[in-house]
Amino acid sequence: MRRPTDDSILTRGLLIAITIGFIGIFLLLPLLTVFTSALANGLQAALDALRDPDAISAIKLTLIVAAIAVPLNLVFGVCAAWLVSKYDFRGKSLLISLIDLPFSVSPVVSGLIYVLMFGLQGWLGPWLRDHDIRIIFALPGIVLATIFVTFPFIARELIPLMTDQGRDEEEAAVTLGASGLQTFLRVTLPNIKWALLYGVLLCNARAMGEFGAVSVVSGHIRGLTNTMPLHVEVLYNDYQYVGAFAVASLLALLALVTLTFKSLLEWRYADEIAATHRH
Repeated sequence: MRRPTDDSILTRGLLIAITIGFIGIFLLLPLLTVFTSALANGLQAALDALRDPDAISAIKLTLIVAAIAVPLNLVFGVCAAWLVSKYDFRGKSLLISLIDLPFSVSPVVSGLIYVLMFGLQGWLGPWLRDHDIRIIFALPGIVLATIFVTFPFIARELIPLMTDQGRDEEEAAVTLGASGLQTFLRVTLPNIKWALLYGVLLCNARAMGEFGAVSVVSGHIRGLTNTMPLHVEVLYNDYQYVGAFAVASLLALLALVTLTFKSLLEWRYADEIAATHRH
């Protein structure tokens, strides 16, 4: 006998079919198209496109930006999550809303904000020019734009978990004489390490794939300020489809590696992760 809360076989089959259909059409098919287009002229042509000096420069710049933005967001995310979950203060709801702001603001708008602040005609433009400091159309501007669009990921991964865990263990550690750093390393960090790792993985994936904000502040200077997504656009607009899809396939491959790593961790440490969430 089927329980009242159970779905019928037809309903379950329909839901499964819809889910698989959406995944196939909107996820697997585009990925398959990217990889097949990259290999349209053979593997050697795709490798040659990746060895192009402009492509190598774009890859290096993307990795550098991610290497700077992700650790900074890691520090911010942990601090923001600790503040929101462990303390009560006026304006907490406003702070949470500000953390979520990049989710609702268009990346293009965020890039434009930095142009208005640090561009030659911006608020700080004349002072930066007089002191020979370049923000826009240079690495600092790209890093700032990337940090803006990615900083909610780690904080948003940690806040719900740390809020559910409460403050009892930290308060007990402090009562027993532990310092703030010891409390964090020995009590808080073990409880949040998986959520922290997931947030870092998501932040890194978004940092490497960001297009809109970086496009505004980079200036699209080949070999200097083009990241991998921008390089894909340049190649595609120049009708160099094999090169564009080769770089795009590398980006997709990095995303798949991130997803695979996350899935392996979930499988390998499933019991520990479940215990942490129950806690």
